Amino acid sequence: MSGRRCLRLESEPNGVRLLTLDRPPVNALGRELIGELEGVLAALGGDRDARCLIVRSAGRHFCAGADLKERQGMTLDEVRAFVPRIAGVCRALAELPFPTLAAVRGAAAGGGCELALACDLRLAAADASIGLRETALAIIPGAGGTQRLPRLIGPARAKRWIFAAELHGSAEALADGVVDRVVPVEALDDEARSLAATVAANGPLAVRLAKRAVDEGAGLPLDRALALEWSCYEQTLGSEDRVEALRAFAAKSTPRFHGR
Repeated sequence: MSGRRCLRLESEPNGVRLLTLDRPPVNALGRELIGELEGVLAALGGDRDARCLIVRSAGRHFCAGADLKERQGMTLDEVRAFVPRIAGVCRALAELPFPTLAAVRGAAAGGGCELALACDLRLAAADASIGLRETALAIIPGAGGTQRLPRLIGPARAKRWIFAAELHGSAEALADGVVDRVVPVEALDDEARSLAATVAANGPLAVRLAKRAVDEGAGLPLDRALALEWSCYEQTLGSEDRVEALRAFAAKSTPRFHGR
């Protein structure tokens, strides 16, 4: 263990949380970084004041994926134990009850791409390169890439990404639907904060319930999914935030939501 922290978690007054990967030079997913992510994501899962999380990086690259130097020193049994931990981190990120946003600069390869795919939204800097490189290393994506990417962009495009194992520029990632927006490199953090603040300004209970309706409904038959939507809608009806929204509308003022 180096003793140096690999992550920074910061809280902003509007309920936005900033999670910065800071393991130079490329934020490779080794034991230390994964261990810290496990702890931080567990804590975030219980953060009732969080309204949106930005996952970003220090340095030039978002995350280059697995730490292959560390991996070379692992036995097969150690690899079998460790890869599910990376998958668990991606799943914990995907299952946070509030929206998440990946701000991708530089490389997001392999597990780094899977980390971004686990977020609800993805902004990419113009210099970003994104892809699932695993088959070029004679393995397959093991942290959700074979499942989240097809659900996002469809099986045919996902197969091309996975089989060819190429890194894609930000424009191609945007065209294929992997990222939601491409912004200048120097504007990435400001644009991520702006989008997160827009999300955070809405009713936090409603946003959480909308995320639940979308995520849980995606795997259900339509009739059950619509029932889930109504169940989530119904939970907003008695909320203080809904009363505040109606009051603010009548007064032509900005509502002040508290997530209740």
